[in-house]
Amino acid sequence: MVIGHALGRLLLAAAALGLVTALWAPMASGQATDTAKTNRIALHAAIEGPIGPATTRHIERVIEAARERRPEVVILRIYTPGGLADAMRDVIAEILASPVPVVGYVAPPGAHAASAGTYILYATHVAAMAPGTNLGAATPVAIGMPGAPKDEPKGEPDPGAAEEGAKPDTSEAEKETAESKVLEKIRGLAPDEAMAAKATNDAVAFIRSLAEMHGRNADWAEKAVREAASLSSAQALEQGVIDLVADDAEALLEALDGRSVTINGAERRLATEGLAIETVEIDGITRLLSVLSNPNVALILMMLGFYGIIFEFWNPGSIVPGVVGAISLTLGLYALNQLPLDYAGLALIMLGVVFMVAEAFTPTFGILGFGGLAAFVLGSAMLIDTDAPGYQISWWVIGVMAAISASVLILLLGFTLRAYRRPARADIARVIGGLAQVQDWSGASGHVWAAGELWRARSAGGAPAPSTGEAVRVRGVDGLTLLVDHANAPESDLETDQ
Repeated sequence: MVIGHALGRLLLAAAALGLVTALWAPMASGQATDTAKTNRIALHAAIEGPIGPATTRHIERVIEAARERRPEVVILRIYTPGGLADAMRDVIAEILASPVPVVGYVAPPGAHAASAGTYILYATHVAAMAPGTNLGAATPVAIGMPGAPKDEPKGEPDPGAAEEGAKPDTSEAEKETAESKVLEKIRGLAPDEAMAAKATNDAVAFIRSLAEMHGRNADWAEKAVREAASLSSAQALEQGVIDLVADDAEALLEALDGRSVTINGAERRLATEGLAIETVEIDGITRLLSVLSNPNVALILMMLGFYGIIFEFWNPGSIVPGVVGAISLTLGLYALNQLPLDYAGLALIMLGVVFMVAEAFTPTFGILGFGGLAAFVLGSAMLIDTDAPGYQISWWVIGVMAAISASVLILLLGFTLRAYRRPARADIARVIGGLAQVQDWSGASGHVWAAGELWRARSAGGAPAPSTGEAVRVRGVDGLTLLVDHANAPESDLETDQ
């Protein structure tokens, strides 16, 4: 009996489980279908202008959105002259870590992926270009590294090899000759040339590794670094530098359909036909960072900050200059922190500002002021330590800031000279009737401290001599001598000479 009841309950539970499964399966299938429909999109983002901190932040947002939404592909439209090496490597690291295939697309017609843009295109899982575009010129100079080495072209015969009797068909002799040539060349390099050679070799190894990872032309990639070579879209496709040429984003998706790519070691077949394209726009913070990471804006903000704070100290209680100056200085220093900063240049700028402030408070008739102006100009020219396109300080900006500083100095000098030539005048009205403190007294005269100044004084109307430290009241003035009496003496009992 008990067994029968247990068996009945078991059958009932199984039936209930089957019913739930039967009802849940279509719902789960519908959810899976909805998810699949949600994933049937292609995310699109743009890399435009110089590559810097703002570019890195934008690509991080795009890849994070790809992790969450799992689109079929991410299309990066590239149109850049190059940029900072650190930012470029950060972007490439995000692309290589992406769980979704990333397609690099140089577009629209007339665009180019120069310098750092070439490295980024090589890092993408599929490289594409629009007609009328080009890529290349990936020398280290263009991505913020030291200058390219002035080496002889690869493969040039060694003129000393024939004289030393090296035989072309002797591999050991050729190897020894090549090694000795390299060693001799390295020993003969100046320090800056040696650094340039190291930077170039590092860049070559990096771009070759990217090319080999995706099966693209590694030899041309090396040529783009060493010789600043460039290619049109048709030539790039012919030489195996890119994977395809497409007129627009829709044509690109059609061409990608059915192509196999490798994502984190696993092969994946793309199904891109008919995908909806969603654009990931740059957010407000990234746009602000893009503006701030312009070194010209950073320099202007920093100088506005300095001048605002100086004016606040000069005229305490103004409030607005101090607040604006503090905000501007903070933003300027934050912007400089995002850039390859030369600290010697920053030190010269600050020294120049200190000299100009010292000129304002302790006039030296231009010696400190114009010395500070020269330090400011030199520091501004040295401030950003890179040759990357879009990250140099304009000489126009330096000139305008220097002219403003010079104008302020000229005004200060004029004011100082006029003050020295002006005859001494005393504002007697603010002294008469007020209290003064006796500093010293001898007989009928002495010195008192009144209205923040030291005055000569004598007793008014034969009043008794005060004692040192006593508070007295100013009753009148005779020239530049104050007439004083005891503070509690009635004014009607005194004779004052005015």
